[in-house]
Amino acid sequence: MAASERRRLLITRPMTAAVEARASAEFDVEIRQETTPLSPEEMRQSLGAFDLVMPTLGDAYSADVFAAVPQPRCRLLANFGVGFNHIDAEAARAAGVEVTNTPGAVTDATADIALTLMLMTARRAGEGERLVRSGQWQGWHPTQMLGLHLSGKRLGVVGLGRIGDAIARRAHFGFGMEISYLARSDKETAYPATRASNLIELAASVDMLVVAVPGGAETRHLINADVLAALPSHAHLVNIARGEVVDEAALIAALQAGQIAGAGLDVYEFEPKVPAELRAMEQVTLLPHLGTATEEVRSAMGHMALDNCVAFLTGAPLPNPV
Repeated sequence: MAASERRRLLITRPMTAAVEARASAEFDVEIRQETTPLSPEEMRQSLGAFDLVMPTLGDAYSADVFAAVPQPRCRLLANFGVGFNHIDAEAARAAGVEVTNTPGAVTDATADIALTLMLMTARRAGEGERLVRSGQWQGWHPTQMLGLHLSGKRLGVVGLGRIGDAIARRAHFGFGMEISYLARSDKETAYPATRASNLIELAASVDMLVVAVPGGAETRHLINADVLAALPSHAHLVNIARGEVVDEAALIAALQAGQIAGAGLDVYEFEPKVPAELRAMEQVTLLPHLGTATEEVRSAMGHMALDNCVAFLTGAPLPNPV
């Protein structure tokens, strides 16, 4: 296949202008205008009608979807995003469909959001803004809205991959935080860091716990009631990974009981549904999955996905296979 043949490409969500323009120039592209995930029927149709598909979060290409299309026309799912737990990659490969993702492009933006959430929850910034907007703020006083001073505190990072490392670097060099982490093996870092022997030990030793692991069956409810109970009562939890990594019911119970001081969340277990209990809590900072939400980053992700498409069609090695 040659890229010049303008193979049929489905992009499952609207993209930035730069990505849409390139896709239109290089492919016979259809850009779906809905911002919601594909339905099972749309996924089945995409496998039969297109040579390549650029899916993203929520497009659940499960084994059942591939089983329903035994001889798919599609030969590549060029996922838009680093996380691909919504795609059954093993079932895809068994059906003759390659899967790629977009690592690297998301690292700094996601780490920035982690630091945003760390600061917002520690310093009660969301609560403070709501107070000002309500018109109820009565002025400064010495004991108003006292939060957690982040500088010099102990940060625990669950998962020290690209994003976890970027978070730890920012926290150490920017705020002088002491870094501990949980990973399968020792990591070489540009800052002092201690590897914990287990998650409970890590949680018990930190002031702020940030979750930065991939989603999937292995990490589902990794942050559970036992981990939350191990955190000191003044500690905060931040999740910028995948929503299902945190047992949301256990988190709500821990927050309601005052077991931990607060939480900062960019992702949710049943996204986009956010429990009313979380929305009602002043000590919780809630963001609408903003991890990679900058024009530069989303364009870089789109170009990376398109690069994977071009490589596949020209027979070149895939830049980002999963």
